Amino acid sequence: MFCVSAITQLCMVIRKQLRYNFRLYPAPGQRAALARAFGCARVVFNDAVRARESARAAGTPFPKAAELSRTLITQAKQTTERSWLGEVSAVVLQQSLRDVETAYRNFFASLKGQRKGPKLGAPRFKSRKDHRQSIRFTANARWSITESGRLSLPKIGEVRVKWSLALPCVPSSVTVIKDAAGRYFASFVIDTDPAADLERMPDTDQSVGIDLGLTHFAVLSDGTRIDSPRFLRRAEKKLKKAQRELARKQKGSKNRAKARLKVARAHAKVADARREFHHQLSTRLIRENQAVAVEDLAVKGLARTRLAKSVHDAGWAQFVGMLEDKAKRYGRTFLRVGRFEPTSQVCSTCGHPDGPKPLHVREWTCTSCGTRHDRDHNAAKNVKQAAGLAVTACGAPVRPGPVLAQRDETGSHGSPPNARVA
Repeated sequence: MFCVSAITQLCMVIRKQLRYNFRLYPAPGQRAALARAFGCARVVFNDAVRARESARAAGTPFPKAAELSRTLITQAKQTTERSWLGEVSAVVLQQSLRDVETAYRNFFASLKGQRKGPKLGAPRFKSRKDHRQSIRFTANARWSITESGRLSLPKIGEVRVKWSLALPCVPSSVTVIKDAAGRYFASFVIDTDPAADLERMPDTDQSVGIDLGLTHFAVLSDGTRIDSPRFLRRAEKKLKKAQRELARKQKGSKNRAKARLKVARAHAKVADARREFHHQLSTRLIRENQAVAVEDLAVKGLARTRLAKSVHDAGWAQFVGMLEDKAKRYGRTFLRVGRFEPTSQVCSTCGHPDGPKPLHVREWTCTSCGTRHDRDHNAAKNVKQAAGLAVTACGAPVRPGPVLAQRDETGSHGSPPNARVA
């Protein structure tokens, strides 16, 4: 019915790395050992950043990675001030230096315009008050998974893991993460098998257009409506109470630390529920459709309006990113429709441009063919047609002519009603 794009075909033969996260439950002694490892990695990272910044201020060449490893790790262990670096695995410290090199490499690539995405700043010092910590063990660290299913880490011990599924192959590294809510996770890097991924998702002849919104999280071109869970809105009462208790605690006290942890856990619960919802929905859409089309929304712009909290609560960017990644992994076609495509103004039946409509207009009748449209369903069908996925009975593609969208449709003010969007 439609062809898989060349980009998707290329992704079929490229092995992709994925991360598998599992919850860790370290014992009290292991939590203390992990805290030492987190602290030592942070100190080495800060020492490396300080050495690079000192060289820049003095106008001398940046020290090489081998020189930093010799001075900041090997020689530092022999001093009184840094002798405690020997209490943790040397691989953790080496990986911290690699993180500095990667951060500077990305920073310079961003300055030169060689890196996609927003501009990156120079690496900054890590704070010991940051409750998010991580360390990484590579293969030469001799970490392993025991027969009893525990994660054996050097100078930390065998940590209990809650396995939710079996690893498809031997991981190349493991990253131990502690989040702001005080939870520990093991993140494994796995090389996927493209052939196995394609077998999991057999080909289908279906395609779908998706219109994302706030009242309904998504409306599909086949008329299916997916309600918005509004995880943050539903948890606001509990979050307000936790934030109020935190604000009343004395700074630096143990009670304040407990209250902070309570707030972090409440936010983590909301984020986890939203992520699980996005994963389940994106997997379902990719499994049922060979091609998926969505509108390229200006999320950053919408996040500066009065709808900011609802926009962030919906998490459109995270959901669309999951759709795109899973489409590449399973050999599906993923398409983005330009944000200036007038999907809410054009009749999906006859293609007649019926003009801009305020947001409170949820249903309208086409003045040309007389078809009664639901705003969101019509937009989803237009997204599918604009992506070139819809066909007529004779096999000809349906694609209405381009019509410029109006500022009034998105609720902007300060422009004449007929002002065109550049």
